[in-house]
Amino acid sequence: MIKWQDDKDVFGRMHVLTGDPLFKNLTNAVDHFDVDLTDAVSWGQLKSKRWLVDLLEESNGEIDLGTVFICGGWWATLAAMLFNSKLDIEKIRSFDIDETCAPIAEAINKEQVRDGWKFKASTLDIHDLQYKGFPYTTHRSDGSEVELVDTANTIINTSCEHIENFYSWYNVIPKGTLVILQSNNYEEILDHVNCSKTIEEFSITTPMTRVLYEGELYLPEYTRFMKIGIK
Repeated sequence: MIKWQDDKDVFGRMHVLTGDPLFKNLTNAVDHFDVDLTDAVSWGQLKSKRWLVDLLEESNGEIDLGTVFICGGWWATLAAMLFNSKLDIEKIRSFDIDETCAPIAEAINKEQVRDGWKFKASTLDIHDLQYKGFPYTTHRSDGSEVELVDTANTIINTSCEHIENFYSWYNVIPKGTLVILQSNNYEEILDHVNCSKTIEEFSITTPMTRVLYEGELYLPEYTRFMKIGIK
């Protein structure tokens, strides 16, 4: 069985092997924040996010993401995968209610943070988000506050199963916005307060004016659902 210390070293070895700075960033996140990335880079998590990225890439440029709001962004491994893809992205804003997430997310997306804040993570309850000309407070690396104003062209939420009062969050999203949503039927997890039993049930709870994709990903312990479309 691989112990975590050995697993952590894998990121460093992969950086040497590939030269991809993402592996160095993952190593630095572990070293500086003593974070266990096991769940974030589990097969279920990575396959679900790769599924999303691959489908967007298969659109052959027909889907322009523009400014992306990732709701419940956690450690923003999805943002790293999006930046490493062929997709056209103006910038990504990651929001999570857990204040420990932002510095780890920015360590993992270090190059984009340095590139004029092409990536920025902030601590916010997604129920408080607005999506057009939204002013919010975030923090510089030295801890000082700064106000940003952003408008979302694309809204991504890959953890809909975690969202209490889901309808109140979803109903605020403006009509005409590109929305990318994932959920699952894994009800055994205590924090999964908004699971859907089937893709049909998930689809009913996420009405859209135009559905671009709707499907299932079968994983060993649960089924992941995804819906992409224009709200």
